[in-house]
Amino acid sequence: MKYYVVSDIHGFYSEFRSALTASGFFEDTGPHKLVVLGDLFDRGHEAEELQDFILERLERDEVILVRGNHEDLFVDLVTTDGGVAYKHHKHNGTYDTALQLTGITPAEAFVRCFAFAEAAQETPYYQRIIPAMRDYFETPNYVFVHGWIPCVRENDDYCYVSGWREASAREWDKARWYNGIDAVRTCMEEKTIVCGHWHTSYGYARYEHLGTEFGEDAVFTPYYAPGIIAIDACTAHSRQVNIVVLDD
Repeated sequence: MKYYVVSDIHGFYSEFRSALTASGFFEDTGPHKLVVLGDLFDRGHEAEELQDFILERLERDEVILVRGNHEDLFVDLVTTDGGVAYKHHKHNGTYDTALQLTGITPAEAFVRCFAFAEAAQETPYYQRIIPAMRDYFETPNYVFVHGWIPCVRENDDYCYVSGWREASAREWDKARWYNGIDAVRTCMEEKTIVCGHWHTSYGYARYEHLGTEFGEDAVFTPYYAPGIIAIDACTAHSRQVNIVVLDD
């Protein structure tokens, strides 16, 4: 099976579709799947277009969805927080995504926050896409996650846990925020872990001494190191979407 793997699209549908085209996804006539490693929305302004695309791929059974931390943020906004636009919802773009997908104006959402939350819960994103997401996807040679696999973390140190596949929902919630580029340094997993969440320029700048994280010399291409392939291109900044193609 051939896997076209992408992460952290963040609502930039045009850039995502261009990357898919360049990778040969639409011309591939052999067995293949799209693997999305979470964070579909919350930065760009093409949420509806991206939602429609993912729904179409779900109908065709052509996509595998892994849950990201921004999916968790959306659920928090429209359930726990009742549609109230707290600072972190605005900062992370979650509130704007809910506005896009519901078609509700900011003024109406502010005045009728509970109705806004209910409308967001009726969107295909909440009803069909998020429930189709899993904590991880695994093949004979790869493990696909959003941030990293569950492990023990103290400050900036990560300690590998062999029983991560049996981790609790709470542990997976935490793992979606982890920095895999750091965590892989102490990881003993036999398979290569493919992840997003943390911009690849961080790995190049800190460990390869190539460019800076966000300067003109930043490198946002996929980051390869022993045990890891990191693919978050920080699209809101770089306007680039990474897609890696893997046969397994």
